[in-house]
Amino acid sequence: MHRQLAALLLAVAALDAAASESASGTFTATQSCEAFASFAKRTNPGEAKVAAGTAYTVREINKVEYDWLRVEVPGAEPSLRWVQRSCGTPALAEQAVKAPSGGNGGESCSIANKQDSYVLAITWQPGFCEHVPYNGKKPECDAMNSGALEAKTLSLHGLWPNKKECGTRYGGCEGPAFALTKETIDKVAPWMPNFYFERTFGAYEWNKHGKCQALPPDEYFVKAVSAVKVVNDSEVGKIVLGSAGKSFRVGEFFDRVKARYGERVAASITLVCTQRKYLQEIRVALPLDFSTGGELPQLVGNAAPAAPREIGCDDQVLVEAAGRN
Repeated sequence: MHRQLAALLLAVAALDAAASESASGTFTATQSCEAFASFAKRTNPGEAKVAAGTAYTVREINKVEYDWLRVEVPGAEPSLRWVQRSCGTPALAEQAVKAPSGGNGGESCSIANKQDSYVLAITWQPGFCEHVPYNGKKPECDAMNSGALEAKTLSLHGLWPNKKECGTRYGGCEGPAFALTKETIDKVAPWMPNFYFERTFGAYEWNKHGKCQALPPDEYFVKAVSAVKVVNDSEVGKIVLGSAGKSFRVGEFFDRVKARYGERVAASITLVCTQRKYLQEIRVALPLDFSTGGELPQLVGNAAPAAPREIGCDDQVLVEAAGRN
C-alpha cells in the first residue's frame, strides 16, 4: 500500500514537472501558503506550508511565464514543493522574469513606461548575507562575512517601477542592454557592494526592473543610489545603523519616523524581515516623479501609502552586525 501511494505521488509530481523549467535562486514568502507536492492535484502530504519572511531555495518553475515555483521546504516529505508565485517574492538567477499571461494586467505587465509609481528596495546587507542561501554566488557576502567588507551604510537592492494592476509582477520589459560606464560603477559600488566584484546583480535588476522605465542604465542606477543616500541620511538610516548588533521594536521605529517627518512619510515605509526577526530590507513607496534633491519627505512626495508596514517581522527586529555570527 505504501509503495502504491509513493508511486502515485511520484507519477503526479512527474505530471506537474513535465513542462517545467529548471531554475535557481530564492523565493521569500510574504505570507503563509500551502506547499504542494502536486499543484495540479493540490496534494500536500503532511500539510506543509511556507512561512512568511522565510527564503527558500528554488529548483524549478512551471513554465517560462511562470506562476508556480518548486522550492525546497526543510522537514517536508517530499521536500520539493510547489508554491504559488503570488505567495511571495522570487529572486531567480539569470532568469528573464515575465508576468503570467491572463489576469492582473497580463502581458501589459511587461510593457515599458506604463508605471504609476516606484518602490525603492534597500537592503541591510548583513541580514541578507547571513540568512539568504546564496551558495557562494555573491562575493560581496563572502567579503562581508569574512570581515573584509564593512556594513557602513544601507545598500541598494533595486528601484522598481510599479504598476498598480500588476502588483509585484510588473517587469521583464523590452529595453536597452545593460551597460555602465566606469564612472557609474565607481559611484554605485559603495551603495551596491556587488559592484566591487562583478555586475551580475546589477544586470539582473536592470533586466527585471530597469528596462520598464525610460532612463538609460547609467542614469537609472545613479538616481537609484541618490535615493538610497537620502534614506541612509534620514531618521530611517540613523535607526538602522545605530542599531547594528542590537534590536529595535517595530512600533518604536515607526513612532520615531512619524515624529520626525509625519504620518505620510511613515506610511510609505515597509520593513522586511527573515525568520521573523532579522532585518533584511526596507522598502519605500515613491511617486512617479520622485526627486532625490531634498530630504526624505521630498523623496516620498505624494506617494500612496505602502501596505503593510512590515513583512515577516515580529515586534522586535534584530539588526545584525557585519561578519559571520
